[in-house]
Amino acid sequence: MPLPNASPPWKQNAAGAETRTAAWLTLWRSRDLITFFALRDLRVRYKQAALGVVWVLLQPIASVVIFTLVFGRLAKISSQGIPYPLFALLGMVVWTYFSTATVRGSEVLVNNSQLVTKVSFPRIAAPAAAMLPPLVDLVVSMVLVALLMVFYQVSPTWRLLATPLWIVVLVLAAFGMALWLSALNVRYRDVQHAVGPMMQIWLFASPVAYPSSLLSGWHEWLYALNPMTGVIELARWSVLNTPWPGWPLAVSLGTVAALLTGGLAYFRRAERSFADVI
Repeated sequence: MPLPNASPPWKQNAAGAETRTAAWLTLWRSRDLITFFALRDLRVRYKQAALGVVWVLLQPIASVVIFTLVFGRLAKISSQGIPYPLFALLGMVVWTYFSTATVRGSEVLVNNSQLVTKVSFPRIAAPAAAMLPPLVDLVVSMVLVALLMVFYQVSPTWRLLATPLWIVVLVLAAFGMALWLSALNVRYRDVQHAVGPMMQIWLFASPVAYPSSLLSGWHEWLYALNPMTGVIELARWSVLNTPWPGWPLAVSLGTVAALLTGGLAYFRRAERSFADVI
């Protein structure tokens, strides 16, 4: 029996939609602040880095070497007709952005607790700003992908025009995770210790070193719930001309939408108490 003061379902849905719309409007109005936070993080990151962007390339290169030896040479995993190092490199580049943006976004409020407690600004701008600096790393890493494509004589096609599409989906997936984790991290500090191991497990549960086509039946359905399944396969389709991801892409996009929608709602509700508990 419904409570006397409970709102009708249609009013609750309307309120949720209004909250999500307000969040996007807040992000747009805070674009200058988001840019300022992002540029500040970039300056701090590269100010005393002797090797600069070289560090950006070390992780994907080292990972691809290991993946090539283990999955490409020993396990002889299919790479959908693409030279395995190039196949794994693109997957690792896409994954590295997601992992880096998610981890940084999850820590941004706690690492700037003085700012959160003493300065009035839209809190959602902080995790949003954390999505931008890793894009610089993504661009640098894509140059390496392009060089490897030249080396292996893999020519791009018109599908390359879809690059902005999968990058947008990638950023939204990372932003959705960052919203959840940053808000949870304010209240439960155990979250910051769990994010690293979680991302390591998630790496091997994503089609970085192997194609998702290796699975079939209900395993494929379950695997497609991973938002990174669709993003990585879409990126390979666009850049490396691999087969179209098919229906698993729709499932992954649905997960991204649910992750982002739920993250926006939870963050907006939780931010009211950030200053009290941080």
